[in-house]
Amino acid sequence: QEENKQLTLKVEELERKLQTTSAQNIEFLQVIAKREESIHQCQLRLEEKTRECSSLARQLEMAIEDAKRQVEQTRERAASREKAAQSKVLDLETQLSRTKTELNQLRRSKDDAERRYESRLQDLKDRLEQSESTNRSMQNYVQFLKSSYANVF
Repeated sequence: QEENKQLTLKVEELERKLQTTSAQNIEFLQVIAKREESIHQCQLRLEEKTRECSSLARQLEMAIEDAKRQVEQTRERAASREKAAQSKVLDLETQLSRTKTELNQLRRSKDDAERRYESRLQDLKDRLEQSESTNRSMQNYVQFLKSSYANVF
């Protein structure tokens, strides 16, 4: 009986340990279930974040491509404007050269015309002086004739 009693106590103790262990197992299973749920939620969030990152990466790539296109277009416009400006500068330089040539020709023509007119003016002055001299001689002759006729009559 004593052995039986001890064995019964051992069995009861083992049953308590088994109940404690079972309770711990249930707690562990609950903790594991919560952790698995948490892991599942984290995986869902990770997948969502991965999709979001992929979307953002595509948007970034599109923005980079758009920026590259805009930069290229800006470069092309700038190159076109520079070519137009260079062409305009060349045209203006050509026009300036032509204008300078015309100005030099006009200056020479003006100088030639001034020399011709000065020469002609001097010639006209000389002729006028000669004409005035002739006119004075004639007036003196007329005066002489008047006084001669007055003396004769």
